[in-house]
Amino acid sequence: MDWTISLVMFGSFFVLVFMGVPISFSIGLATLAASCMMLPLSVTLAVVGQKVATGLDSFSLLAIPFFIFAGTLMNSGGIAHRLINLSQVLVGRMPGSLGHVNVMANMMFGSISGSAVAAAAAVGGTMSPMQKKAGYDPAYSAAINVTSCITGLLIPPSNVLIVYALTAGGISVATLFMAGYVPGILMGLSIMIVGAIIAKRRGYPVQARPTLKIFLKALWDAFPSLLLVVIVMGGILGGIFTATEASAIAVVYTFVLSVLIYRQVSLKQIPGIILDSVITTSIVLLLIGISVGMSWAMTNADIPYTISDALMGVSDNPVVILLIINIILLIVGVFMDMTPAVLIFTPIFLPIATNLGMDPVHFGIMMVFNLCIGLCTPPVGSALFVGCSVSGVRLQELLKPMLPFFAALVVSLFAVTYIPELSLWLPGLFGMH
Repeated sequence: MDWTISLVMFGSFFVLVFMGVPISFSIGLATLAASCMMLPLSVTLAVVGQKVATGLDSFSLLAIPFFIFAGTLMNSGGIAHRLINLSQVLVGRMPGSLGHVNVMANMMFGSISGSAVAAAAAVGGTMSPMQKKAGYDPAYSAAINVTSCITGLLIPPSNVLIVYALTAGGISVATLFMAGYVPGILMGLSIMIVGAIIAKRRGYPVQARPTLKIFLKALWDAFPSLLLVVIVMGGILGGIFTATEASAIAVVYTFVLSVLIYRQVSLKQIPGIILDSVITTSIVLLLIGISVGMSWAMTNADIPYTISDALMGVSDNPVVILLIINIILLIVGVFMDMTPAVLIFTPIFLPIATNLGMDPVHFGIMMVFNLCIGLCTPPVGSALFVGCSVSGVRLQELLKPMLPFFAALVVSLFAVTYIPELSLWLPGLFGMH
């Protein structure tokens, strides 16, 4: 019976998604279809509705709308240009310097804004003309922009890590934030290494050595933006405020920075920014609520245990099981956005990982790292399409240049998977784990 319910749930879900039904409605309808096989329709509607409501009744979830609003303010606040200038003086002497500037700026801007798409648009839109003028292949420039814009989803603050903490239950958001730093930096470094090799072979130019005055000016201009991360993470680590309270402080800080200091956002633009944030928040929270209902249905049908038994039947070797989980998640990431993938597959794979002795924090970082790669792949890779749009490079022209960067990301993924210290060392250093 479990396999029949599994087939109905996941079969109807993927059919609805490929038909173009919005993913939240696809999850909800698939949940109802599977639940009706276990309970009467009236009971199913009541229970699933209750699970959706209680799934959103969480103090930790308040951080998501605040961080989304802060990120939207940042996107309009002239932050990207200042971070690019700082990146130029930091990595401008490396082979293919503008490519490394792109990666570095994406890492900083993505971590501040919490959005890969925003980083791809803001940083890529600025860097693409500069790289073209310097003689870079537009496809190379677009590939390095698309594959590096996802780094900010691991480097905190990250909404996806908050979603994972909620879904996994009992995991500190602050611990996940600290665990994301080393893997996020590793992701960026792996792209820079591949970019440097390609740039050296092609003879891309290196920028002139910056003077101390230029360096200090770039650092001074970008410092207020970077200070946001220091305030948020410093306050959390110091026990001054929680991650949720930090998100509200981030809104106040970004408002002062964008409206009063940089003056890139006018008061007339604020209602539009709030509306954009509300729309994005509504989509995310609807997904979370409905996915909680699906998680209940899966647990009630023993689907996670059935899948766990099936995987353990293939092999009891942790290396093999984690390899299979990674392959499944890589395939899922191609067809599904990160948030619903985390919500749906965490209840399935987390028990398997913990049974293997894997730390839930380590598993969460591995899962988010894995699903980040899906943002760069068709047919639903939002970062990929934004990167194509801002660079003017067609999708079919971009796929081949991206392959070396994909390879680097996959190698880094397996390093994060099989070397727990990459995720757990920093939280342990601060006594958080």
